[in-house]
Parts: sequence; C-alpha cells; structure tokens
Amino acid sequence: MGLKFRKSFKIAPGVRVNVGKRGIGASVGVKGLRYSVNSSGQRRTTASIPGTGISYSSTSGSRRNYKSSSYQRQRELEKQRKAQDKLQELERNRIEVELFENRLEMIKSIHKESDDPVDWKVILGSEPPFRIGEEEGPLEKAAALNLEKYRPGFFAKLFKQDEKKRKELEEEILKARDEDRNQYENWTAIVKMADRITSGDIDAYFEVIDEFAPLDDLTEFGSGFEFFAESPDCMEVEFDVHTNDIIPKEVKSLTKTGKISVKKMPISKFYDIQQDYVCSCTLRIARDMFALLPIGTVIIHAVDDQLDSSTGHSEKLTILSVKIKRSELEGINFDLIDCSDSMANFDHHMKFRKTKGFAPVERIAAE
Repeated sequence: MGLKFRKSFKIAPGVRVNVGKRGIGASVGVKGLRYSVNSSGQRRTTASIPGTGISYSSTSGSRRNYKSSSYQRQRELEKQRKAQDKLQELERNRIEVELFENRLEMIKSIHKESDDPVDWKVILGSEPPFRIGEEEGPLEKAAALNLEKYRPGFFAKLFKQDEKKRKELEEEILKARDEDRNQYENWTAIVKMADRITSGDIDAYFEVIDEFAPLDDLTEFGSGFEFFAESPDCMEVEFDVHTNDIIPKEVKSLTKTGKISVKKMPISKFYDIQQDYVCSCTLRIARDMFALLPIGTVIIHAVDDQLDSSTGHSEKLTILSVKIKRSELEGINFDLIDCSDSMANFDHHMKFRKTKGFAPVERIAAE
C-alpha cells in the first residue's frame, strides 16, 4: 500500500487550505454545500442533504469555457495545427524510411546502369561539320542570313536604333564564327582520338577514361578505381569497395503509429547487401569499359579493409577477382539477374559466407 499525505488548515470560517503530494487546494462552503479548487485547476462542487446520505458531486477541468467566437475559433485552429503537425511528422517519417529503402535498392542495382557505347570506327569515318577555309560554318551562315534579312521598322528609324541593331547582328556573326571554329576543333580532336583508340594506343585508353569519367557516379558512394593495361585487348581495374562506409549498420522502418523504428541490421543481412553491392559494381565496371573501349576482356579486382589473420592488422585485401569477356557479358539480362549469382558466368575467385562475409582471395592474373 502506498503512503498518502494530506494536511488541512482552517484559515477562516468555512474556508480551508488543503496540502497534499499532488499540490495545494482550497475549499469554501457550509455543511451540505462545498466548492473546492486545486493548483492544477480542477474544480469540484459537492452538495448533500445532512442525515440522509444523499449527495451530489460535480467535477470540471481546468479549461475555461469561453463564450466568444474568437476564443472558440482559436481553440479549433490550435487543434487543426496540432493535427497538421502530426501529419507532417508522419509524412517526414515516411519519406525518411523510403529514402533508406531506396538507397538499399540502389546499392544492389548499380549494374543496371551503363554508359552508351562509343563506336570509334564510326567516329573515325565521320565527315567534318564544314570544310574550314573553303566555306563558312553553319552557325556563321545563319547569323549572316539574319543580318541580310534585317529591315529596320518605322520606330527603329524614328529613334535611330537602326545602326545599333546592325552592329549587334554583326557581332553575332563574329560569335558564330568562333563557335564554328570550336566545333571544328572538337571534331578534329575526337577523330584523332578515334584513330589512336582503333590503333590500340593504350595511352589513349587512359585519356578517354579520364575524359569520359564513366564511373563517376560510383565515386559518390565512396568507391575508388585504378586502371591498368599491358595489351590493347584487356583492361585491368582495381576497385576499392569501402563497404563499411556504404552499407548501413541499422535498419529503418515505420511502426503502426507512423514513427520511425531504428534497429541494428542483422549481420547476415549486412553481408548479403555487401555481396550484392560488390558484385553489382563489378558488372557495372565491365559494362562501362566495354562501352567505352574496343577491348575483349576486363579483369576486375575488388579490394576492401580486411583483417589479415597472419599479422592481426586490418589492410586492403582482395575479396573478389573476376575475368569478364565481352561475349560472356552480352548474353546477360541485367534487369532480372541476381548480381551475386551472376559471377558463376565468369572465371572468378570469391569466398563468401553468409555469417562472415568475404574472405581474401588470390587475384586472377592477366594473360
């Protein structure tokens, strides 16, 4: 049984002050009729008929009953505001959880994205935008035609705007001439690059990779890449995974009341996402290399921070090494595959367990 404390003081005839654990109150009245109020604002009226045992008690809350429409409207608006705040909170929670779930989906579907293929032979055989030195460029022709067609109107003549307008059109011709020259120089540069690429110039391969930046969206996840080549038919790529920075350690979900629940991600789920991410990126790297370069083989080494059991220290170790040939990749339906299972289509080294993740492997050597 809990202890209760209450003390009452008489301060005037019919008036008492009551002190208890929950606060302080006052009561006033005579035998058979009493009115009391406490510090929380609660009010109680008690009426009784002495000697009969019949009594009546009425209790009201602390809220005042306002009669004016403005006070009543204010109360309604406050209720609406609180309801709106609640809806906004629920919507923010929903969006946050959807963003979390969508990022997980992105991590596992990177292989579905790929750059458009570049046909270097078509570029090599392309015609110049115009014959420089023999004719005007297309932009300059269009600007010159605008000047030729210009006829000043009545108000242009009246306010002497004719000369100003002609000068502006002449300046447009000069700008167009410079733009034509830039386009011609760009065409010349890309044709020279196409000639080097189709001739198997490995240095040109690296220049194209640097210029086109085919894997730039993967660097936003924190991944890093290095490229190597000893023959014009094979590109070797080292892929720094950084899975600890990419794969979340917690799972977010919505409760039945719309609040966000954050729980530790099960270790098996973490490793499953990790494997999908590594294999998805591997396929994406191969697709982009084949789209950009006229090579037949890509060798990809995924490295990550792993504990070296021989030294007891964490270091960069190879967790996946795979050799992918162009003909092998072309027959895959990227929208329907499980990217981890797809490694079985290629010569690869991978040791993975659902409860321990990746283990270090030997690299596949370039032929």
